[in-house]
Amino acid sequence: MRLIIAVIRPEQLSDVKKELKEASVNLMTVVNAIGSGRQKGYPETYRGIKHEIKLLNKVELQIAVNDDYVEPTINAIIKGAKTGHIGDGKIFVLPIEEVIRIRTAERGSLAIG
Repeated sequence: MRLIIAVIRPEQLSDVKKELKEASVNLMTVVNAIGSGRQKGYPETYRGIKHEIKLLNKVELQIAVNDDYVEPTINAIIKGAKTGHIGDGKIFVLPIEEVIRIRTAERGSLAIG
């Protein structure tokens, strides 16, 4: 079991969801986030005063999958999120020690869905 965390551009979310659905991955958590990376922000003028916006809007996807779904999930995220420009995002893959479905108390692979 793995937890896949992807940080992507907000405007790519619908494309990523479409690709994940085609890969039979339907269960995910989506969180709005802000952060900085190689994009290093952008300048903006507000009421005549220049500001450097260093934290950019991002979307974080958290997807728990069984081991046989890891590569299809990663490939779907890349296919949906890739624009070829700096700021496309990152994918992190972490091991999961235990998963428990609260409603049924199922554990492990069964609890992921």
